[in-house]
This record gives sequence, C-alpha cells and structure tokens, in this order.
Amino acid sequence: MFKKNSTKLIIYAIGTFACYFYYGVLQEKITCGLYGEGEKAEKFTLIIALVCFQCIVNYLFAKFILIFVNQGEDSTKTLYYSSSALTYLLAMVCSNMSLQFVNYPTQVVAKAGKPIPVMILGVLLGKKSYPLRKYFFVLLIVAGVAVFMYKDGKTSSQTSSQMGFGEILLILSLTMDGLVSAIQERMRAEHKTQSLHMMLNMNFWSIIFSGLSILITGELIKFISFLQRHPNIIMHIINLGAAGACGQYFIFLTVSEFGPLPCSIITTTRKFFTVLGSVILFGNSLLMRQWIATIVVFLGLFLDAMYGKKTAKKETIK
Repeated sequence: MFKKNSTKLIIYAIGTFACYFYYGVLQEKITCGLYGEGEKAEKFTLIIALVCFQCIVNYLFAKFILIFVNQGEDSTKTLYYSSSALTYLLAMVCSNMSLQFVNYPTQVVAKAGKPIPVMILGVLLGKKSYPLRKYFFVLLIVAGVAVFMYKDGKTSSQTSSQMGFGEILLILSLTMDGLVSAIQERMRAEHKTQSLHMMLNMNFWSIIFSGLSILITGELIKFISFLQRHPNIIMHIINLGAAGACGQYFIFLTVSEFGPLPCSIITTTRKFFTVLGSVILFGNSLLMRQWIATIVVFLGLFLDAMYGKKTAKKETIK
C-alpha cells in the first residue's frame, strides 16, 4: 500500500515541509522583528492575541473541512476537550513568548524534546512501561538539548536573566505538551476521538480561554492598536494562521492514511530544516557544539519514530 500511495505520501510530506517552514519564517519575523523606524521602532509582544488568532483560523479551517469529510458522531467529554485546550494553549503561549528571550533555533531544538515530558507523565500518571531502547532514545534527546542550551563563558547579569527566563518558558511549554498528550491518549482510548473533531473542539475551547484572557488584560485593544500603527504586520499574521492550519491538516491526512510512523519521520525531519532555514535566513549562527547537539537531538527523535510503532503495540498489550 505504501508503494501504491507513495506519490500521495510525498505530496503530504512536501505540504507539511512547505507550510511549517513558511510558518517558522513568519513566526520568527513577527516575534523577533522591529516595526517602525528610529526611536519609534517596537517589537510585537502580544503573544496571547496572536495565539488566539491562530486558534480562530484553525477552528474555521477544521469546520470547513468537516463540511466535506464525514468523521461520524463525536462522543468525547467536554471536560477532556476543555482541559486539553487549556494545556495546549499554555504550551503555545509559553513557546511563543520564549522567542523574546531565546533565538528560534534554540526554541525549535528545545521543543524537539517533547518526548521527554510525554514519557515521564506516561510513567507517572499513565503507569506505562517502556522498553529499554526507548529510554536510550530519550536520553539522546535530553543530552542533545542540554548540550545545545549550555552557555559558554560568562554573560552579563541581564543577559543571563533573560536567557534563563526563556528556558523556563520552554520547560513550561514542554510540560504542557506532555499533559496535552496524556489527555489526548485518554480521549483516543475512551472515545476513539477523530482528528478533525479534536482539532475543531480543542481550538474552540482555546479561543474561549485566550479570548477571555485578552479581554480581561486589555491585550485585544493593544493588539488592534498595534495593527493600526503597523499595518504591514497584518498580512504576516494572516499568512501565519493559514500556514499553521494547512500544516496541521497535512499532518492529520498523513496520520489517517499512513499512520503515525511516517508522520513522525516527516515532522522530525522538517524541524531540522526549520533550524537550518532560521540560520540561513535570519543569521542565527550556531556553534559547532550546537550543530552536533542538534544532530544528536534529531537522531534520537528519528530513532524513536522508527521504533515507536512496535513500542506502542507492546504498551497496548500491557
């Protein structure tokens, strides 16, 4: 079947690569760039409003696709959707906020350590057991991330504080990622929740949570004011939302038609090229140590993806 549909898989892979590469470029441009000239130049810091917009686009996209794709009735509990949406939202906000303190390659490599909290929470909360080789793969990821984020030499107290805060945000984001995965595993086990239903409802609750947040804090007014001062950012934000929604859909198509293994390999590979693109396009130079650490991280992810299918079967039997 793989050979018969290999062309379709290649199309899905190219679609995922293109969408998320463009998404990464836009995300870095929006959150790290300066808008305006001279002393009036300012950075975009309204992260929750940006995430809220992304969730709105994702919701509308899933709603539109469900008009043409029938995935049956959805029996998933509202509590599962709301709790997973809250953790998903916090993960996105922390990840985006971290870009104000660390560069984009650091964020991508750190976020590549997602299997770490997923595995820890699986053992502690889900009472799962994993084969020895999976611990080895995760150890590779941990070692790679630690080496990549290790600071050489002495830094000023201000820089050290900022970098430390960025790393704390990334750790919080990874923790939320682990909680999202734990809740989604329960959703799939108890209700066999379909991908588009999950995408639709998680983004619906994320809109509610983030919408309330930007209304209470006044960030919505600041967001509108920023767009009025710098209208050139509007097209970037619209394109960011479209790229993110399309990228998610290509991932869902890959999972539903070819399974999680090819999808894991595709997403792992695209993250590496996202780091490479950031270095080339935005001049985020990496030390030789960081290049080696990056390769180690993605090697661990790739090996985990290659053998993850067998591991999942063993966990199900237990």
